[in-house]
Amino acid sequence: MKKFLAVVLVVTLGFSVQAQDKKAKALSDQVTAKIKSFDNIVIDFKYTLANAKENINQESKGNVTLQGNKYVLNFMGVTKIFDGKKTYTIVPEDEEITISSVNESDDKAITPNKMLTFFNSGYKYTWDIQQNINGRKIQIIKLVPNNAKDQRKEILLGIDTQTKTILIS
Repeated sequence: MKKFLAVVLVVTLGFSVQAQDKKAKALSDQVTAKIKSFDNIVIDFKYTLANAKENINQESKGNVTLQGNKYVLNFMGVTKIFDGKKTYTIVPEDEEITISSVNESDDKAITPNKMLTFFNSGYKYTWDIQQNINGRKIQIIKLVPNNAKDQRKEILLGIDTQTKTILIS
């Protein structure tokens, strides 16, 4: 009888986790639809690099303005401007400007289409905690890369459940 109850418990938990993962994917799909409905977007963001082994804990802030397939990105003292065909990288500290063509089919190319929808593929979705931040209900979706060679362990994506927008803090 104990074995039967253990099997039932494992199967029930498995279905619950799978339903939560589908729920997380469905919410991220709603966010993608909302993002695609905007004419332009301005985002302020924070990037944190934490490496306990090397005793590194670094935080950098930046911002990006998107309109159609064009963007202006300011991050770590560098400005990147993409006009739809070429990327202009401006590094004031080095008094340097680099101009390069962009191949949108390149997986590593940063384009507006990829910036806010990077989470649509290549990740396992997990429904995580819900938090109340400044009176807004924020659902956290944990993204774990499918590729074992990816250096990122996980990405936490905060989604405002009412507006279906990404919370970037």
